[in-house]
Amino acid sequence: MLPKILVVDDEQNMLKLFQKVLAKKGYDVRCAGNGTEALRILREDAFDLIISDLVMPVLGGIDLMKEVKIKHPDVPFIVITAYGTIGSAVEAMKAGAFDYLTKPFHKDDILLVVGKALKYCKLHHEVKRLREELKVKEGFKEIIGKSKAMEGVFKLIGKVADSQATVLIQGESGTGKELIARAIHDLSSRRDEAFVAVDCSVLPEHLLQSELFGHVKGAFTGAVKDKEGLFLAADGGTLFLDEIGTISSAVQLNLLRVLQEKEIKPVGSVASTKVYVRVLAATNVDLEESMRDGTFRKDLYYRLAVVTVNIPTLRERRDDIAPLAHHFMRKYAKIYSKNISDMTAGAMRAIMENPWLGNVRELENVMERAVLLSAGPLIDEASLSLPADWEDPARTKKHFNPLKIATRDLARQEEREAIVTALKHSGGNKTKAAKLLGISRSSLYNKIRDLGIRNLPHLFSYPEK
Repeated sequence: MLPKILVVDDEQNMLKLFQKVLAKKGYDVRCAGNGTEALRILREDAFDLIISDLVMPVLGGIDLMKEVKIKHPDVPFIVITAYGTIGSAVEAMKAGAFDYLTKPFHKDDILLVVGKALKYCKLHHEVKRLREELKVKEGFKEIIGKSKAMEGVFKLIGKVADSQATVLIQGESGTGKELIARAIHDLSSRRDEAFVAVDCSVLPEHLLQSELFGHVKGAFTGAVKDKEGLFLAADGGTLFLDEIGTISSAVQLNLLRVLQEKEIKPVGSVASTKVYVRVLAATNVDLEESMRDGTFRKDLYYRLAVVTVNIPTLRERRDDIAPLAHHFMRKYAKIYSKNISDMTAGAMRAIMENPWLGNVRELENVMERAVLLSAGPLIDEASLSLPADWEDPARTKKHFNPLKIATRDLARQEEREAIVTALKHSGGNKTKAAKLLGISRSSLYNKIRDLGIRNLPHLFSYPEK
């Protein structure tokens, strides 16, 4: 594309001169008769260079440049001045002008200064592009993935990372949701501020309220002094709420208020405090299903899911299994000072054929154990200690154990029946069903998915609550 240049001057003869000289050189030139008209043009189009007279009615060159620099700080600005007003040109340079032209000037003077400015512009954009590439690589340095499934995730993160939008990260347990959240933070303008993470599923409601929003002395039994919550700890940075699908309705309401009002109210306090925090949330349950059964607020969901990032399972990104396995092998060989350089063909085949229901976290655990058990220098199948019934019976019949498989299938069937019964008794309310079963709601969602329980409404003889 041709470099685009905007020339601003209240003298028509000067505009015609620049138009003729620059267009002949092959530049795309637009002209404005005053500073106000120039600002209007800049609202509609982008330029690689701006050339402006210093002395103009209504809006002078320096004032125009200051306005332009607010929204277009990287665009070089050349000022035109008369011989007797060199001091004004120096003032303009101090204010951010790239260079100046002193009247009268020759066409060669124009082309020389314009050429330097456009060369600077090109180099500046190239440096900026390289820095952005480096920043992206640094942001993803902890995430191993070259599969098409992960490429889509990386592209989406690259687009939204430097925005202020809340992001909902969805994926099975072990897919690396916190790593994705950290990458979003590291790629944002908040990268030098705090990244604070909390697992919402491990704390009861009153403790989670205190942990997130803080409390004042005497707010409840044991509150012997004021406590600063995690929202304040993350002020200016990023707060990552893991397992967001497990929080109670009371916590949901308070979180919604924070997202709407940008302020928190500690437990037991009547005063509110403004916070500037970006919220990222993650879940391994279907929040849309939670909305339908009334356990998760719709208004909170839409506040959290401004952008949704779906993390693929390891089963959906099989091209990444081998690189991940080697990455974890090298990592733990270094940690445990083991002389391990590679894996046998049989070990790699077993790794590639494994279903990895626990995703990347399971693969990492397996590789850590293999490094510890291996005598080196190669990790073999025995060191992997993969469950025998996950292997291919046609490839190795000695590992095929019909009794073990039958026992496992029977246990799964009994577990399925218990969950269906609990759901019937609770009228389909998963929170109540989880309490009947003595497990967390997130565990119930995982089991419903893993056991293939589908089309739940037909199980009930009365409406869901």
